[in-house]
Amino acid sequence: MQQTIRSFVLRQGRLSNAQRRACETLLPQHGIPFSESLLDLNHIFGRQAPKILEIGFGMGESTATIAKTHPENDYLGIEVHAPGVGSLLNQIEQLGLTNLRIIQHDAVAVLHHMLPAGCLDGIHIFFPDPWPKVRHHKRRLIQPALVNRLCTHLKSGGYIHVATDWEDYAVQILHVLRQESQLSNTAVDYAPRPEYRPLTKFEQRGLKLGHDVWDLIFLRN
Repeated sequence: MQQTIRSFVLRQGRLSNAQRRACETLLPQHGIPFSESLLDLNHIFGRQAPKILEIGFGMGESTATIAKTHPENDYLGIEVHAPGVGSLLNQIEQLGLTNLRIIQHDAVAVLHHMLPAGCLDGIHIFFPDPWPKVRHHKRRLIQPALVNRLCTHLKSGGYIHVATDWEDYAVQILHVLRQESQLSNTAVDYAPRPEYRPLTKFEQRGLKLGHDVWDLIFLRN
C-alpha cells in the first residue's frame, strides 16, 4: 500500500475550551504518540486481552460506550481531528476507562509503522466519510489495498466490522470485502447490528426518518 494514500482529509473543526484542555492535559496520559516503531499492545494496556482497533472514531461517543460496556477488551482508537480526540479524552476521564487508548494520526501510517502482524482481534470502521460525489469516490477509505493491509494485522478468526448509512457505499464495501480472499462474510450480504455497536444520536435520527444503516462483518480466515 502506498504511503501517499491517506485515511482522511483534514477538516479541522473548532476546538471547545474543554476539548483543547483535554488534548493538552489528557493526551499524554491516554494517548500513544506516533512513531515508526512497532507497539507492544499487551505492555501498553498492562494485560493480555482481546485488542480491538477503531479507525476514525469521530466524537467518540460509541467508542467510549463500547469500551465501558466491554471491560474485558482493550480498544485502540485512531482519529486525526482534534475536536474528536478532545471529546473522547474527556469521556475516558469521566468514565474512568482504563481499556482505551488514542493515537492522533493517519491510520494508514499507524498500520504501516506501529501495528505488528496478527495483533488485533477486531477492527471497527463506523460511518466512514461517504464522499457522495462520484468524482470523490476514489477518496473513500474502504479500498482493496487498505482491506488487504487490515487483514495483515488481524488474527485468524478476527473480524472487520464496517457500518454505513450510504447505500451505494455499502454496496461498494460489500464488493471490496468479498473480493479479499482472506475474509469470509458472516452473513449472506449485510449483517444485523450486533449488540456491542450502540446506536448513535445521528443514527437514531436517521432511522426515525426512514434512513437505513448497513452493517458488514467479515472474519479473517
